[in-house]
Amino acid sequence: MVQLENTKCSFLFCLGICILICSAIYLKAKISNTPLPSPELSAQSPTTTTAPIKTCDILPPGSPGYIRHREEGKKCSYETKPDANCTRLQSELHFIMSPLSKEEEDFPLAFILTIHKELETFVRLLRAIYAPQNVYCIHIDSKAPEQYKESVRNLARCFPNVFLVSISERVTYAGFSRLQADINCMKDLVKSPRQWRRVINLCGQDFPIQSNLELVQYMKSPEWKDRNMTPGVKQPQSMMHRTALKYKEIQGTHVAVKGKGEKKTPAPHNLEIYFGTAYYSLTRAFVEFVLNASVAKDLLEWSRDTYSPDEHYWVTLNHVKEAPGSYTEGQWEGNIRAIKWRDQEGTAHEGCKGQYIRDICVFAIDDLPWLIEKQSMFANKFEMASFPEALDCLEQWHRNKVLQQASVPIQASWRLSEEAAEANRSIISTVQQCA
Repeated sequence: MVQLENTKCSFLFCLGICILICSAIYLKAKISNTPLPSPELSAQSPTTTTAPIKTCDILPPGSPGYIRHREEGKKCSYETKPDANCTRLQSELHFIMSPLSKEEEDFPLAFILTIHKELETFVRLLRAIYAPQNVYCIHIDSKAPEQYKESVRNLARCFPNVFLVSISERVTYAGFSRLQADINCMKDLVKSPRQWRRVINLCGQDFPIQSNLELVQYMKSPEWKDRNMTPGVKQPQSMMHRTALKYKEIQGTHVAVKGKGEKKTPAPHNLEIYFGTAYYSLTRAFVEFVLNASVAKDLLEWSRDTYSPDEHYWVTLNHVKEAPGSYTEGQWEGNIRAIKWRDQEGTAHEGCKGQYIRDICVFAIDDLPWLIEKQSMFANKFEMASFPEALDCLEQWHRNKVLQQASVPIQASWRLSEEAAEANRSIISTVQQCA
């Protein structure tokens, strides 16, 4: 009898080991950095070489398993086919297709996204901020590759509240075209049947730190209720050349001083020019003021030949007393962006763990604890081509938080990765019963 019992236990032990090995092979194939290729998403053939990503330390112990591996050379594309099954696409790309709370449903937001590269980064940004009660205007740089544009169009077709801007600009860094892109989206957004309450602008290399619920609560707080966020101050002497001289865009590539330093006339309506961030959170009433008020139209026209006008336009108008939601006493208030500027190293932060591009840090995974501590609305910037692990990790952290805050039942497709670690522990426990 004892011999029979030992034989039975040995058999179960071997069976458990086999199950564990097969499960590991299955999970390695299933859990990847991107949605599984399907007939709805085109993909190139991957290589077989794998490398584990760095530890995602911002995830708390016991959270849904972050054991995903990024395959070197893998080219799993986020390109969407024109005949994609939208229901299947929404599920396989893990979009959350129901409002997660009544508070969010009653406070719809509008988003302006200006993009030009890294399709995967854009798709992951969109699914992180997506909610069915919101509305999204996407501006694609007109000089972006046609295949990129087509993929974004196909994706937008699968969501009734996502659309491409009606007029696309050829965007130049620091040029008027960047400001015009936002204006074009605003004109389309005010025509939307969705009664959004505030608008937030993003670029394709941003990613949220706050959940949609936290964004709503932050903008409904006593400090910001019915008030615009446009961080900035009176134009400092070091920035006055931007609006004192005339500039022009050169072939959509850069901005240069016009002629031999032609001087501009003073700003219209005796406006005092401010300097600040190009990013904002604006009330709907303020957007309508921007599009219709003569002071806003005249300032826009005057700004056409200035340098980086989006860094003075919004904050200047927000200091006009008659503007709805204006903040005439405001300075750098408004926790809109977490950015590591090179010239703030040693004061605002202890250095970039990734690399600086145009004096802005492209985040690596070791920058994430600093980002989380900042508790900003969004962080900039991320590049899949440079530091993919940073976005992998932050995306999982953000989705975990979003689902934990939800007041509705969670659907399986809303999770970005499976709790593989828990499954492995269960198998090991079964094996150990006969050990």
